[in-house]
Amino acid sequence: MTYTTITLDLGPQTRIVALLAQAVRDERLADGTPCPDYAVRHLLGHLTGLAVAFRDAARKDLGPTTDTPPATALPDIGPGWREELAEALDDLAEAWRDPTAWSGMTRAGGVDLPGAIAAAVAVDELVIHGWDLARATGQEYRPDPAALSAAHDFLAAAAAENDRGDGIFGPVVEVPGDAPLLDRTVGLSGRAPGWTR
Repeated sequence: MTYTTITLDLGPQTRIVALLAQAVRDERLADGTPCPDYAVRHLLGHLTGLAVAFRDAARKDLGPTTDTPPATALPDIGPGWREELAEALDDLAEAWRDPTAWSGMTRAGGVDLPGAIAAAVAVDELVIHGWDLARATGQEYRPDPAALSAAHDFLAAAAAENDRGDGIFGPVVEVPGDAPLLDRTVGLSGRAPGWTR
């Protein structure tokens, strides 16, 4: 994939996701999400797992956390998930503040890829799954502008390189060109921006 990125601080977006997660009430954990196979609890488990995996990818600490494809098992949460997710998100942001994380090769989800692409995937995951979580739990969502722009550029580049016009996660949902950037980014991820529970 041809993709150009500049390094950015993932911290503002990880804090936004952490605040969304902290506000999730226990009675909402079984609710559906824009991810068809995930209830809220599974989405939170996925966020925890991806935060750990992309932290380790940034550190080039390759092993089970970076080698396992995300669809291997349905993710879930344990009793200490709030603290676990918050810590994993903090660690993720800190790991990508090291300039060496953005260079060379690394691995995530069992796929070898350049550091800058791994960072772009991590940012995309944080932005899109932040939207998923906010929509599923009825919260307002304002992603970090720099992260949103990076996620949009990443998804647009992926869709442009696919002959069928599909994005990374499936068919792109057409969104008007004058729609807000978040809606256009969500559409590129294969989600309908108007999704409601």
